Amino acid sequence: MQKSKLLTTHEEQLVFLKKIEGQIRGVQRMIEKKRYCVDIITQIHSIIGALYRVENQIFKKHIDGCVVHALKGKSEREKQAKINEIIELISRFRRVV
Repeated sequence: MQKSKLLTTHEEQLVFLKKIEGQIRGVQRMIEKKRYCVDIITQIHSIIGALYRVENQIFKKHIDGCVVHALKGKSEREKQAKINEIIELISRFRRVV
């Protein structure tokens, strides 16, 4: 996978990741306290949703920044590499879900 020379930061996602980290610790405590299974599953589902939101924001920023930058450039090789990268990511997402 070729990396773009354009630097895209995702520091704003750290706030959400820290909240998710706290939620995970909460699930650990729920298990230690032998909380009801459905309550634990509900919390885990919430964490998964939060992770998907972080993933979506990073993916969107990648497309809006790195991919658009490559597609506007002159290098056909870089354009094709970015297109291949997005196709690979989408294929990988489909396998995970």
